[in-house]
Amino acid sequence: QVQLVESGGGLVQPGGSLRLSCPDSGFTLDYYAIGWFRQAPGKEREAVSCISSVDGSTYYADSVKGRFTISRDNAKNTVYLQMNSLKPEDTAVYYCAADTQYVYIGPRWGWEHSYSYWGQGTQVTVSS
Repeated sequence: QVQLVESGGGLVQPGGSLRLSCPDSGFTLDYYAIGWFRQAPGKEREAVSCISSVDGSTYYADSVKGRFTISRDNAKNTVYLQMNSLKPEDTAVYYCAADTQYVYIGPRWGWEHSYSYWGQGTQVTVSS
């Protein structure tokens, strides 16, 4: 069974932090990268960050650079998205997704169709 399950979302005040987790324990296929996307109400889903499982390269949207950090714990087979200095505009459902197509995802990291498998999402709300 192919499964990604995000966790770590919640309600946080502006300026606060959250860490999202995306374990691959339920994922039985080889994958080359894990990406994080988000979708705010009434808006299209957008790419947030990505980490390559092949060479460790990381990618970030301009809107989160310097505030968000993506990382991978190989011992726990989990990808994390550390989100600091959160803003109300970061409010969205956050999804992790697995790339099983491109060994070197490179500039395709921000394209939804680069990812074949998606989690169900976790809600992040930034509000005072």
